[in-house]
Amino acid sequence: MNQTKPIGFAIAGLGMIAEFHAQAIAQVKGAKLVGVASRNVDSARTFAQKHGASFVTSDVAELAGRPDVDVVCVTTPSGAHLDPALIAIRAGKHVVVEKPIEINLERVDQLLSAADSANVKVAAIFQARFGPGATAVKAALNQGRFGRLVLASAYVKWHRTAAYYTGWKGTLDLDGGGAVINQAIHAIDLLQWFAGMPSEVYCFKTRRVHERIEAEDTASAALRFRDGALGTIEATTACFPGWQRRLEICGEHGSMVLEDDRVTRWDFREVQAGDDAIRAGNASANLGSGASAPNAISFLGHQLQLQNLVDSIRANSPLTVDGREARKAVAIIRALYDSANRNAPVAIP
Repeated sequence: MNQTKPIGFAIAGLGMIAEFHAQAIAQVKGAKLVGVASRNVDSARTFAQKHGASFVTSDVAELAGRPDVDVVCVTTPSGAHLDPALIAIRAGKHVVVEKPIEINLERVDQLLSAADSANVKVAAIFQARFGPGATAVKAALNQGRFGRLVLASAYVKWHRTAAYYTGWKGTLDLDGGGAVINQAIHAIDLLQWFAGMPSEVYCFKTRRVHERIEAEDTASAALRFRDGALGTIEATTACFPGWQRRLEICGEHGSMVLEDDRVTRWDFREVQAGDDAIRAGNASANLGSGASAPNAISFLGHQLQLQNLVDSIRANSPLTVDGREARKAVAIIRALYDSANRNAPVAIP
């Protein structure tokens, strides 16, 4: 690959999250937004003009077929990720897929199998992993500073208005569920990145406030991890005014609390250089918070993840969050839903 030529990006689907992708691409070293695809060509032209893209179409295949497109960002509704991703993959393009990578494991596996056959990369958006607060926690876990984990939990107590649930949001076919798969998925991804995959879950879900949607607006689950640690997941979009996402990792030698990307508790038996800086918030990024509004996040997390993709393409190196990593969160979420539907514990293979 020509190391001086910009990596050409395209965006398929121009809902709210596409704006964050476009802003991120503009800040990524070695990247350029080439074109966009949307069913509404007029709005696509406006979007393209705003972000400096030269090509507009309603046909994803036409977009993916362009020789100046190297990567297609799939930002369609969650349950409509597979088809545009397959079009891009079969055209030999790398893909970036918004969370969740797809709404069930069968569709995820179809996407990943196609990418393997085409030898292209799949970057799945889990931008929370790129914040310095999250990476500081992961580094401490890798160093064994927590000792044996005791409890590992995630809390997403957010607020969405009734007006938020229009179109595909909160539907089973295109959202895949409600507060768990749409809002809590970043916390669930961080939880398994920190503590590993649960071996068993027991979940309850309900609609407490948003009674007109198909999916849940509230869920609570107990977890058992493979090493014997226990944990909890709580998720809702029905709590006013919405609090920051919170992760807690508690172990025999140390414990921490991560609120969005800021470490608010950092307590260890053995003190290390740098602990005071972490407690002071030096290891944190203002990635924004979706606690009260979905558009209140920053594009910085997307920028960091898309930079990782560009660097990976140029160096032919592994991605930090590839499709198989993203599959893990979907596996946990489907087990949570299965448990709630059966009113029984469910093992995760």
